[in-house]
Amino acid sequence: MAGRATPGLAAAAVEGGADTIEIGFPFSDPLADGPVIRRAAERALADGMRTAACIQCLADTRRLLPGTPLVPMTYASLLEAYGWDRFAADVRTAGATSMIVADLPAGDRPAVNRIQLVAPTSTDERIRLAASQSDGWLYLVTLTGTTGARDELSPELAGLVSRARPLARGVPLYAGFGISTPEHARAAASIADGIVVGSRAVEISLDGTKALRDYVQTLRDGLDAA
Repeated sequence: MAGRATPGLAAAAVEGGADTIEIGFPFSDPLADGPVIRRAAERALADGMRTAACIQCLADTRRLLPGTPLVPMTYASLLEAYGWDRFAADVRTAGATSMIVADLPAGDRPAVNRIQLVAPTSTDERIRLAASQSDGWLYLVTLTGTTGARDELSPELAGLVSRARPLARGVPLYAGFGISTPEHARAAASIADGIVVGSRAVEISLDGTKALRDYVQTLRDGLDAA
């Protein structure tokens, strides 16, 4: 989540083996997010992290990590308030390589270049459309529900990957939601092309940069063992 500590935390995650950093731009009603991300958004908003401050945080992170893909993640209402074109231009100038707008379906606002999300409930037609419009990779939501660590990897992931793979036509598939352990990482990476870890990383980050670096290293080890 964007905040004063974010650039240093992002650098620590990269030291631990992260390939890409997602930076949350807080929103007051984050429908896709579970309690960990909701609380992080509340803290960020209480600390004054509005859109302009988040964009500055993104720029500060880019200066620390000149070669790492940086992906702001937020909700459509924030872009509506800030201005769709203005937001897209300003985050790119600040160093974003793409963005995620969690509640903006594929097909809506096609000029907003972004990473698209699909879920086990998505039809083949929606998966095909999302893949055709996705910027860089396709985000596979592994379960029906909100973000948050789970004890087990979603059993729906394998079926979603098998459906999405031929429909995506070579677009990489990254699995997220509910992934939090090295075992999850290894299992997901054995069928998908990458993983996205949010809630558990945000929890760990409260303990500082070393804790986050060490945690990400365990995920990296799990991926490399897949």
